[in-house]
Amino acid sequence: MLKKYGLIHNEIYYNTPIPIIYEHSIRVEKDSFLTDTGALVAFSGEKTGRSPKDKRIVKHPESELNIDWGDVNIAQSQESFTACKLRAIDYLSAKEKLYVIDGFAGWEKSYQIKVRVICSRPYHALFMHNMLIRPSQEELKNFGEPDCVIFNAGSQPADEKAEGMSSKTSISFHFEQKEIIILGTDYAGEMKKGVFTVMNYLMPKKDVLSLHCSVNEGTQGDVSVFLGLSGTGKTTLSADPNRKLIGDDEHCWADKGLFNIEGGCYAKCDNLSQEKEPEIFAAIKFGTLLENTVADPISRKIDYTNLSITENTRASYKIEYIENAKIPCITKHANNIIFLTCDAFGVLPPISLLTPEQAMYHFMSGYTAKIAGTEVGIKEPKATFSACFGAPFMVWHPAKYAELLAQKIREHSAQAWLVNTGWTAGAFGEGERISLKHTRSILNAIHSGALINEDFESFDVFNFKIPRQIKNIPTQILNPRNTWKDKIHYDTQRIKIAQMFIDNFKKFVHKTSQDVLKAGPDIEFTHSH
Repeated sequence: MLKKYGLIHNEIYYNTPIPIIYEHSIRVEKDSFLTDTGALVAFSGEKTGRSPKDKRIVKHPESELNIDWGDVNIAQSQESFTACKLRAIDYLSAKEKLYVIDGFAGWEKSYQIKVRVICSRPYHALFMHNMLIRPSQEELKNFGEPDCVIFNAGSQPADEKAEGMSSKTSISFHFEQKEIIILGTDYAGEMKKGVFTVMNYLMPKKDVLSLHCSVNEGTQGDVSVFLGLSGTGKTTLSADPNRKLIGDDEHCWADKGLFNIEGGCYAKCDNLSQEKEPEIFAAIKFGTLLENTVADPISRKIDYTNLSITENTRASYKIEYIENAKIPCITKHANNIIFLTCDAFGVLPPISLLTPEQAMYHFMSGYTAKIAGTEVGIKEPKATFSACFGAPFMVWHPAKYAELLAQKIREHSAQAWLVNTGWTAGAFGEGERISLKHTRSILNAIHSGALINEDFESFDVFNFKIPRQIKNIPTQILNPRNTWKDKIHYDTQRIKIAQMFIDNFKKFVHKTSQDVLKAGPDIEFTHSH
């Protein structure tokens, strides 16, 4: 089956059962071991996170005009891609054993793509077995030609001297050849996000909106979509014991409704506890892969607080391991779209109601703030803007995704909200983090339909509507200005953050309608009042 790729002399393990992958991993992987929960621990080596600056896309006449070229989508020549592919094939050819995983991306059959992964590390095979949708025996028999092939030669560095290379890591996409080549990184998340990038290219061509989000469904059939960057609460807030989980990270919104792209979850597990995240904690069992975690060498009990290898410790498990997951992972159209931001400046309200134009503006902005301690050199909060709440994986211009979102909001009368899971009563270091309990109460009020019927007032500068009261929430926190001791300082900070939004949005002006531009913060108005 691999002859056509030039791979002839290898032992091929095709969609191998988990116990055999476990045996191979413990035998051949460096330091791999079994934990007391039955999960397998493996290590990704030097790279413990994604390498967004090393993502390249082949510039080809068929797709060239569809791609938003720049820092996110770096152009690669056909020659450079071919050189990377040959390097990967040479590396894989020399391996005695190769693992092939065939699976699907997208639960909705009419939009599903067939993905083939070719790798030499058993840990990568287990990861993609968990993350792709697993075919039945019948589907495997008739699998046919894949729509995307991933050649994972991550242990082989890229040729740094080759044309267009900037480091020994390279993740190359060729949409016309339907191939992804991975060199110089063994971090498993590159394969998952590689598939997501392909879906982000293919789906908008079919008028389907691909989203970096989690989705859940209530007992009454109401559907909520949670968009947010890392650390804003996307996985935590969507794992709700009273609601069915559709998925925690990647979805498409099509003509029939929403569907999950993946067959599994890739949850952060730094400081994971049974009390805080019982659903995720319970999913760590036989068949689950733990990446870069530390365990006691004798008892093999996992220490989730030990982040000595990386802060980005992760668990990859099948979606079925979440007790209240809805299988197949398909649901109706969204009722509520919730943008999550962790505003470490303490300026934004805990909950704001957005118009469709404001939804487009904030979706394209993709704002959150990094806090001191999360990255080297950050001493005070730092504003971060990532278009569509997932800029590294988006292929088209952000306006393309935003227009699709606005269209879906209007067609299905969805309500957009902005939820701040960050600070109140002052910035990081002065104020305090908005409690998870309060955020959950706010979400319950959104889901029950009670919040939309509350009385709203206007929130200056950003021109949001904010509720005057919510059940189980102290009224004074709903308008952040009330929580600050120094109101003048608050007003200054609010204008400062508003200016950051305006400056960031300048790059979108030429592709955005006047209505959306007007939906951003208004500083002039403030000065004149």
